Amino acid sequence: MEGVPEKIDVLLKPTGDAPILKIQKFSVRSELPVSDLVLNIKKLAKLQPSESVFLYVNQAFAPALDEKLATLFEVYATNGKLVLHYATTEAWG
Repeated sequence: MEGVPEKIDVLLKPTGDAPILKIQKFSVRSELPVSDLVLNIKKLAKLQPSESVFLYVNQAFAPALDEKLATLFEVYATNGKLVLHYATTEAWG
């Protein structure tokens, strides 16, 4: 993606009954798909592989799991950060 750095800052915010992560701001490779971020959240939150994690952009819609973080960053980043809300049950959209 043009204009998107190789690493981007992602800020994760819990929603509903989702566990609060000790570290909520990450610098990740922009070419990662959303699915990789979901797997990392599961590990950090100590969730079982069978448990679900839902990600939301702008508290409105869930991005596709194969969507690249660079695409989301390019369109939805605010102040140089991509803010994503996560939940263990469906919350929005």
